[in-house]
Amino acid sequence: MSPTSESPDNPALAAEARIARTAVTVFPLLVLVAGVVGYLTPSTFTPLAPSVPYLLGLIMFCMGLTLTPPDLASVAKRPWAVVLGIVAHYVIMPGAGWAIAHALQLEPELAVGVILVGCAPSGTASNVMAFLAKGDVALSVAVASVSTLIAPVVTPLLVLLLAGSYLPIDAGAMVLDIVKTVLLPVILGVLARRFAKGLVARALPVLPWASAIVIAFIVAIVVAGSASKLAAAGGIVFLAVLLHNGFGLGLGYLAGKVGRLDDRARRALAFEVGMQNSGLAATLATAHFSPLAALPSAVFSLWHNVSGAIVAAWLARRPIRDSARDQGAATGSRHST
Repeated sequence: MSPTSESPDNPALAAEARIARTAVTVFPLLVLVAGVVGYLTPSTFTPLAPSVPYLLGLIMFCMGLTLTPPDLASVAKRPWAVVLGIVAHYVIMPGAGWAIAHALQLEPELAVGVILVGCAPSGTASNVMAFLAKGDVALSVAVASVSTLIAPVVTPLLVLLLAGSYLPIDAGAMVLDIVKTVLLPVILGVLARRFAKGLVARALPVLPWASAIVIAFIVAIVVAGSASKLAAAGGIVFLAVLLHNGFGLGLGYLAGKVGRLDDRARRALAFEVGMQNSGLAATLATAHFSPLAALPSAVFSLWHNVSGAIVAAWLARRPIRDSARDQGAATGSRHST
C-alpha cells in the first residue's frame, strides 16, 4: 500500500487513512495470534516450511501491484533524499544488528538472524506508517522501492561481510533466492498493473489485508520451526529486536536531520530505516541457516508493526517543524546533486 499525500479535506484520503489505521491496529494482533498458534501447534505448521519462499513471493507481487510510474519517477526528482535514505538504511540497520549481536553475545544462529534482519530491505508497512505520521509518503515509497530492487546485490554482500564469522555464508545462492522471491515478483506485479489496470484496481483495496494474512502465516511457520527453543531464547531475542528497531527508528530520523531534510522527510526516513522486510529475512534464514536463525525475523515482524504504530501516532500529534532555513538547505542540496 502506498498512500498519497493529498489535502486533509479529500474524502478519498480520509477513507484511506481509516483503512490504514485499522490495518496497523489489526496487523500486529494478527501476527501475534499466528505466532501463538505456531508455538502451540508446531506439528501443524512445520511441514509447511518449504512454502515460505512462495508466500514471500506472493507478498512481493502484491507490493509490485501497488507501484505506479509516479512512485518510480519520484526517485529522479529528488535523488539526494532517496540516496540518503538508501545509504542510511543499509548502513544503520546492518551495523546496529552486528553491534547488538556482539554486545549481547548471541549464539551464532541467533546472531546471524539478527544481522540478516538488519541487511533486509525496507518493510512493506513502512509507507503506511509514514502516511499516518504525516511524513513524506512519496519519499517513503521511493526509498522502499529502491531498497527492494537493489536487495539481490546488497543484502547477500552485507550478510557475508557481517555474519560470515558466525556461520558459512553462500552469498551466490542468496542472490538467486532474493531474485526469485523478491525482484521477479515485484517486476511481475508492476507489469500486471501496467497491462491489467482494471483488474488490479479492483484488487487494490484487499492487498494490504492479503499481505498481512500471508505475513502472519509465515510467522506461524517460522515460530513453529523454532518452538522447542523459543522458551530459552525468546527473552534475549526480544531484547535484541527491541534495541535494533529502536536504533533504526531514532537514527533514521537523525540521518534526515543531519542530511538537512525537512521534518516530513525525516519522519519518512525513520520508518524506512527502522522497519525491515522481516518476511525476506525469515525466508533466507530458513533456507540458508536454521529455524532458530529465523526467530529474530518472526519477533521483528510483530514488534516493528507495534512500535511503528506507536511512533506514527506520536509523531502525528506533533507539529511539523519546518523552518525556511531547513527547507532551503534541503532544496539546495537536492539541486546540487
